[in-house]
Amino acid sequence: MTNEVVLVNEFDEPIGVMEKLEAHQKGMLHRAFSVFILNSNNEVLLHQRAKNKYHGAGLWTNACCSHPAFGEDTQESAQRRLMEEMGMDCDLEKLFHFTYNAQVENGLTEHEFDHVFIGYSDSIPYPDSTEVENWKWVNIPNLLKDVKHSPEQYTSWFKIALPLVLENIEINA
Repeated sequence: MTNEVVLVNEFDEPIGVMEKLEAHQKGMLHRAFSVFILNSNNEVLLHQRAKNKYHGAGLWTNACCSHPAFGEDTQESAQRRLMEEMGMDCDLEKLFHFTYNAQVENGLTEHEFDHVFIGYSDSIPYPDSTEVENWKWVNIPNLLKDVKHSPEQYTSWFKIALPLVLENIEINA
């Protein structure tokens, strides 16, 4: 696995690579992805980031998030990282992308062109403990309520992406 991220312009066109930590220190726009998994009960799979993460440690977020390697297809990277981080495999579909720029702890900046994927699964995750502290399925109304009342418990990208995901999917009643 590489520690480099793909630097991109505002159109997601690659303009170079940079070491991941350096890109976050300098606030460089780079390619990322976020995977959301829903189960047949319309619950969202969340994971708590491992305590050893250099930012967002202990925060709750979507099922999987990472950065594709240079030249790697973003969807294939998302599929691979879902298996590596959560021990899960399911079909993923790209929903949308968005760009955000957020200050996070340790003087770092998340400035990402984030590709958002959705998958549906009732599988039990078997997460990598170096990536994931904990996980849970949460129903959407409770999740929205908790994000509203305790936003500091969630990653910056998750708080932006969640309402966009919910606008772009069909919830089975």
